[in-house]
Amino acid sequence: MNVLLTGAAGRIGTMLRERLPDYGVALRLFDREPLAGGIVGDVADAAALDEAFTGELDAVVHLAGQPTEAPWTRVREDNIEGAYQLFEAARRHGVGRVVYASSNHAVGFTARGFEDLPADTQPRPDTLYGVSKVFGEALARYYVERYGLQVACLRIGTCSTTPPDYRSLATWLSPDDCARLVHAALIAPDLTYALVWGVSANTRRWWSLDAGRAIGYEPLDDADSYIGQLPAERDQPLDSDDLVGGGYTTYGFGIDQVLARDDA
Repeated sequence: MNVLLTGAAGRIGTMLRERLPDYGVALRLFDREPLAGGIVGDVADAAALDEAFTGELDAVVHLAGQPTEAPWTRVREDNIEGAYQLFEAARRHGVGRVVYASSNHAVGFTARGFEDLPADTQPRPDTLYGVSKVFGEALARYYVERYGLQVACLRIGTCSTTPPDYRSLATWLSPDDCARLVHAALIAPDLTYALVWGVSANTRRWWSLDAGRAIGYEPLDDADSYIGQLPAERDQPLDSDDLVGGGYTTYGFGIDQVLARDDA
């Protein structure tokens, strides 16, 4: 299987570069940062994407974009214009399957609850970054309905080598499970449009695995394996942990506060 990986130099992109080839996936790498054998370009640049899509491709894993909250101009260009250009390139070049990296911050103001929260929980974005991910999910649905693309939107939790804090004992997605999830989305035989939580099989998990299992994802890792390794200052719950988006729901992630930090 030949797959274009956008955002290949990023944190999750690096995890997938190291793991997806073990599943028989041949990766074509695309990023603003140069990578050996990769294509250098901006995901909002249609011409650069045309170069990346040239040749045989079966699917795209779309990670490229602004990965956290930022001023609107950056979010708009990287995550909204970038997502549009990516889906348009897929349509132009006849690539029928896209795995889209969404985020739990698309529903960040949702109360986390104490039972499995469905993956298709309605949008309640906690930031402009979250808004951009809701846009990407809606754009994906449009390309499914109008142009027949097959798209899995992954509402990714805390994807890191190990869980960094108390909240992530529930929201962690291990690097190995991330690769399992993406591979399942690449090969799912009956995929049309799917919203799936990007989360491991954590004992304290808040989010349902049903949608993931429906496309063949079976996570194996559990954040509780690392509970003794949490730093002392981050091993207790915060009030913001009552919402899906955690700290992104707090005052410090308002538009003015983010702009002030960016200008500092």
